[in-house]
Amino acid sequence: MRVFRKRFASTRRATVLARRLAQGQLDAWGVPHGSEASDTAALIVAELAANAVLHAYVSGRGFELGLLLREDGVLRIEVTDTRADKALPVVAVGAPADSESGRGLLIVQGVADHWGTAEGPPPLKTVWAQLAIGESHFVRAPG
Repeated sequence: MRVFRKRFASTRRATVLARRLAQGQLDAWGVPHGSEASDTAALIVAELAANAVLHAYVSGRGFELGLLLREDGVLRIEVTDTRADKALPVVAVGAPADSESGRGLLIVQGVADHWGTAEGPPPLKTVWAQLAIGESHFVRAPG
């Protein structure tokens, strides 16, 4: 299993950085930048990171991005924040039609194979998504 973890500040700029670093890490693992798998993973990272910044902001605390690529080609994306007092979503709920936000988890639900939430030791919570990249979709890096 390949693992990448990185902490970020709770800023909008950090969500962009998280997405870019995720794509770079996947590329290093043999999932080519610009491939469907890389683009889908980047979308999931962007949505989960944006949710952590917008809905779980605590001054002085950030969020953590975790990428876990299993040998069978399943990618697990985790975003952990420090707002366990916020209710964990159990279903993706849409926003009102005239709203400019509120559809992030619907997007994640639409592109991920599975997604969910997990409570960590207080005050942590994690929202995760899994994506089957499949062994045939990535090139094994030497070594």
